[in-house]
Amino acid sequence: MKNHLIFQCRQMAWLVLCVVLVGGAAWAQDTAPRIALIVGNGSYGSVTPLDNPVPDAELMAGTLEARGFDVTMLLDADQVTLNRAIAQFGRDLRKGGRDATGLFFYAGHAVQSFGSNYLLPTDASLTNAADLSLVAVPAQAVLRQMFSAKNKTNIVILDACRNNPFDAIPDLNDNGLAEMKSPTGTFLSYSTAPGAVALDGLEGNSPFTKALASEIPTPGLPIEQVFKNVRVEVIDKTGGQQTPWDTSSLTDNFVFTPAAVIDDQARAELELWNSVKDSTDPVPVVLFMRGYPDSKFIPEARALLDRILGAGTATAATPTPAPAPQVVEETAPEAPVDTTAEQERLIAAAQGTGAAEDYQAYLDAFPDGIYAEFAIFELQVLADKAARAQAAQTEDTTVIAALPEASRAATAPMGTELTFVMPFTNGGDAIFGKSIEELVTLSPLFPPIEGIPEELWKDQSCSNCHQWTKDALCTQGKTYVSAGNNDAVSKPHPYGGGFKANVRAWAEGGCK
Repeated sequence: MKNHLIFQCRQMAWLVLCVVLVGGAAWAQDTAPRIALIVGNGSYGSVTPLDNPVPDAELMAGTLEARGFDVTMLLDADQVTLNRAIAQFGRDLRKGGRDATGLFFYAGHAVQSFGSNYLLPTDASLTNAADLSLVAVPAQAVLRQMFSAKNKTNIVILDACRNNPFDAIPDLNDNGLAEMKSPTGTFLSYSTAPGAVALDGLEGNSPFTKALASEIPTPGLPIEQVFKNVRVEVIDKTGGQQTPWDTSSLTDNFVFTPAAVIDDQARAELELWNSVKDSTDPVPVVLFMRGYPDSKFIPEARALLDRILGAGTATAATPTPAPAPQVVEETAPEAPVDTTAEQERLIAAAQGTGAAEDYQAYLDAFPDGIYAEFAIFELQVLADKAARAQAAQTEDTTVIAALPEASRAATAPMGTELTFVMPFTNGGDAIFGKSIEELVTLSPLFPPIEGIPEELWKDQSCSNCHQWTKDALCTQGKTYVSAGNNDAVSKPHPYGGGFKANVRAWAEGGCK
């Protein structure tokens, strides 16, 4: 049953990795042109001036430039300048091609008449409603330029309607702006609902533009969610006096700020961790720790493993029936010996190497310990590679026997005098004539755990997977000495036969 579960978990890890690699192309950065025209009109000559449109335009220009937009900004533009800029905006969009994104932002006075909206240049002067189209710029002119470009995505943002500067003129007393019809592929946003009035703001920017500039940099946030968040923020900041409104005919997904791009390995690591972080089974957690020993999630994985093992120990425990009452002489109970620290040291050493002999060393010392069930489980996981490892050891021993006597004599004798830098005189072909210092930089002969992806161990230094410092190896060697388990120590290591025995001999000699 457990072996079947291990197979399922390994399938899960490979499935996550494959899905991530196949989907990697979707993370490519969009390089299509982004073109924006930003207008801020506040210094009006004949109507009420506004304080915030110019700072609003500057804030939006900087925000969009940081998102890859090619920005043209107009401040306090008269009618001729505004018309010319809108015409040039259309030419730029047409040149950008079908994949270009166009964005028009306007902050300033705007009015509606007969269901049409008009942007007011700073030189607008009006005494009769019939002259409006002669002194103002129809908002529909922007939409016509966008439509002519045939590009897939266009965005129009109007932070206007602060008040009606012509409310005293007969036939020109409608509040706010009218709802506009837009071509397919357009997102229209108003700072307030049609027919309502927006606030200019008292903090240097309008509430709408300030909220929008703070939402645009959010990585991976779809445009629809950006403006929904803006609406919630503005309603809150204005005490419900202003409700931004938008309408969309977009046919493509659009984000102002693409989600952060991470490499395939980091994404695979994150996906695998997300799949095991809520597990109640130790197998997937152990597989994650084996596959990504240097992951930033390792502390969480160890804590999760401790919780799982602790829960398993508590569940497995059965109460012992109370003995029959006896009359005994009262004596002070003996204080229990707390072995938790030693158990944690041994199991941590076993988890660090992933070797069967290290788990066996723990069981020899603490057969009923806190982590006994987990150690037994790990031994079962590793059992299926014992036969292959034993065959590799036999082959290595044959090679060693065939070496010339002179080659053996060239190295120092084994024994308690073995040092960190002294070559081994016994063991498999992979370790013979090499020192511990040299071996920690080499690669294993076969996977340290069955089923682990080849790229995680083949041609990789063992020091990448373990904290193989001199002190750490000395601690490990002393574990072999204290365990007194010759069978476990003699079992082959991914370096080949004899490595553990040599490390133990080095530790017996004082880890010199």
